[in-house]
Amino acid sequence: MEMVVYFPGGARVDAQFGPYTVRTDQPPMGGGEGSAPTPFAVFLASLATCAGIYVLGFCPQRGLPTEGIRIIQRDRRNPLTGMVEEIEMEIQVPPEFPQKYYDALVRSAEQCAVKKHMEQPPRFTIQTKVTA
Repeated sequence: MEMVVYFPGGARVDAQFGPYTVRTDQPPMGGGEGSAPTPFAVFLASLATCAGIYVLGFCPQRGLPTEGIRIIQRDRRNPLTGMVEEIEMEIQVPPEFPQKYYDALVRSAEQCAVKKHMEQPPRFTIQTKVTA
C-alpha cells in the first residue's frame, strides 16, 4: 500500500491512501489547533479498533450480539521517557454474555494484525528524495 502524507497547514499532518484521508493535528500546547487526534493517538486507536474488528467477527459467527460490548484500552508509560511500556485491553461484556466464551473472545482480540506487527516489528527505511 502506498500512503501519501501532506501538510495542509499549521501543525496538521494528513495521510491519504486510496479513497481515505486520516487527519492529524497537535494540541494547542504543541503548536496545533487540536482539530484532530495526534498521530500517536491514531496509532493507539488502531490497536483498539483492530482488536474490535476481531471481536466483531467472533460474535456473529456464534450468534452472539455485540450490543453492550466495549473494549477499554489503557496504556502505561515510563515516567522518565514517556514511552508506552504496557498496553492493556479490557473487553467489557453485558451480564447476559455467555461466560464460556470469555477466553475465546480474548483469543480473538489477540489476533489483531496491528498487535502482531508490534510484537514482530518491520524494518524501517527512511530516505530523502528530490522530486521535480
